[in-house]
Amino acid sequence: MKIATIIDHIDSGYVALPEFQRGYVWNRTQVRGLFDSLYRRHPVGGLLTWGTESQSANHRGEGQLTAGIVKLLLDGQQRVTSLYGVVRGKPPAFFDGNEQAFTGLRFHLEAETFEFYQPVKMRDDPLWVDVTKLMQQGSRGLGYIIARITPSPDKFGDYTGRLSNILAIKDVDLHIEEVTGADKSLDIVVDIFNRVNSGGTKLSKGDLALAKVCANWPDARIAMKTKLEEWESAGYYFTRDWLLRSVNTVLTGEAQFQHLHEKSAVEIQDGMARATRQIDQCLNYIGGRLGLDHDRVFFGRFAVPVMARYLDQRQEKCLGPLDERERDKLLFWYLQAAMWGRFSGSTETAIDQDLEALEAKTGGLDRLLERLRLWHGGSFRVEPGHFRGWSLGARFYPVLYFLTRMGEARDWGTGLPLKSGLLGKMSGLEVHHIFPKARLYESNCNYTRPEVNAIANLCFLTKDTNLFIRDRAPQAYFPEVEASHPGTLASQWIPDDPALWRIDRFRDFLEARQELLANELNHRMEELLHGDTRWVSDGQPARQLDVPGGIDSKEEEKHLEALNNWVSEKGLPRGELAYDLADVDTGAQKAIFDLAWPNGIQVGLSEPVAVLLNEEASTLAMASQGGFRCFTSTAEFRRYIQSEILNEDSFA
Repeated sequence: MKIATIIDHIDSGYVALPEFQRGYVWNRTQVRGLFDSLYRRHPVGGLLTWGTESQSANHRGEGQLTAGIVKLLLDGQQRVTSLYGVVRGKPPAFFDGNEQAFTGLRFHLEAETFEFYQPVKMRDDPLWVDVTKLMQQGSRGLGYIIARITPSPDKFGDYTGRLSNILAIKDVDLHIEEVTGADKSLDIVVDIFNRVNSGGTKLSKGDLALAKVCANWPDARIAMKTKLEEWESAGYYFTRDWLLRSVNTVLTGEAQFQHLHEKSAVEIQDGMARATRQIDQCLNYIGGRLGLDHDRVFFGRFAVPVMARYLDQRQEKCLGPLDERERDKLLFWYLQAAMWGRFSGSTETAIDQDLEALEAKTGGLDRLLERLRLWHGGSFRVEPGHFRGWSLGARFYPVLYFLTRMGEARDWGTGLPLKSGLLGKMSGLEVHHIFPKARLYESNCNYTRPEVNAIANLCFLTKDTNLFIRDRAPQAYFPEVEASHPGTLASQWIPDDPALWRIDRFRDFLEARQELLANELNHRMEELLHGDTRWVSDGQPARQLDVPGGIDSKEEEKHLEALNNWVSEKGLPRGELAYDLADVDTGAQKAIFDLAWPNGIQVGLSEPVAVLLNEEASTLAMASQGGFRCFTSTAEFRRYIQSEILNEDSFA
């Protein structure tokens, strides 16, 4: 079938995209390569379609399908979308991706090369032809271009032939194979799709589940996107897979997506409503009771599907809302699961085990806690050594935030409690290095980066107080704080021995404060248990290992957040800030990567990527061994995005 005919069929609704297909992920290099191959009449591969009744065809986008049999693209989406985008000058109705990938394609009449528009290079050179404009104007455009550049007689035929060759791309035939037959169910077609794309964009378990969901409920994708945007506006960044996992867990009581396939459209819609209602309740509990009220401190997010299932089943059995003791015991489990990385390894296995513990005949929260303790390999009592971690990505960083918001911590400038109602979101609360980094590094004590950025050297203060203290040493400003607001130092677990406030006693200060923090955390955990202390007193505490890597300052965090926002503005997926690289079997934290895309920036097409700023060689080696492509500067990473993902070198 001719390319022009395929494009016309997309406009008429005769050719469309099945709901289970991923979005558009090609970059400019791939688009340019496609048109170069077509221009030179090199093979570009055929298409595979699924012939099915339009009435039962679940397709992407809001475009209307033609009546009767329609063709849904199983293989060739990226090529067909690129062709449509360049020829029509706009994305097709089923488009979901970054349209900059095919916007602004140019062809040089003399060099016979395709490139994307670069103002400085192309503005004053009439030999650069706008391919989209030529495609839209046809032979009229050809005549206009020739008249504008007035080529010499010996070039007239060459240029005319080259322009005609571009226009004739629309007449290129693409071979189409078709899957047809009443026996071709969605299951069979998805299996065919995965076999064909085994080396490319093979569907994940979440994609397959969403395909089944959309087959029964076509508006599911939109409904999920709307809810995710609602949470994002509240400061939480959740993925569609995470939400789908939560819906599946609430509706089926199982972690594996295959159990969702048997549900009807009505059941799935009901499950979505129930899951989002219970997730909202979980966020209210975690934010309101624990103070973990925004994404940077919201850890252990795969504990939420388990919590949502527990709350939903109580509601289904008309047991009423949780009382204070049961609510706090559930939150105790959440904190412990998050602190020790319960869901950082095999997520499906962990969720299934926890659901089984909840819903067995003798199940419940106690059984859930016992399961967690057996997995953890020790009691839940925290030791000072557990606060030896460092950087804003350490698992005990959210714990410090939780202690600050839940306890009696007070601001050193105002003396007021650091409560959520007073401060709002993160904009009102800043990380403060108690011993300034510059003072520690300039001393003759050879303090290491992990020591300087240790959690025990961090606290949270209001912005005004942080600015007032500046980079003064504790020995200078601690006496002022205590004189103005007695007791505020102790409220932030500062050792009361003034000798430990000196730069040369920094290591002793860390040890003393680690002990105070551990005591405070154990106290708060006992408070959540309302006297049921067996969970924090029995057995030996688990060992805490030193974890390399991580974000070591608020400035570095802001730098990485700006980079993440820049990537999002390019129409690409956001990365994971302070990515937790964990052992798949034990959940033990192995390293922290500043910013990472563990599935690649072009999911299914590009390799895992990590941005690692100011990291030691051991962290870089661990990332490389894990298959990550590493970038040690944001400028280097931006060039990668522009040159290899978007081919935007000229805009750098």
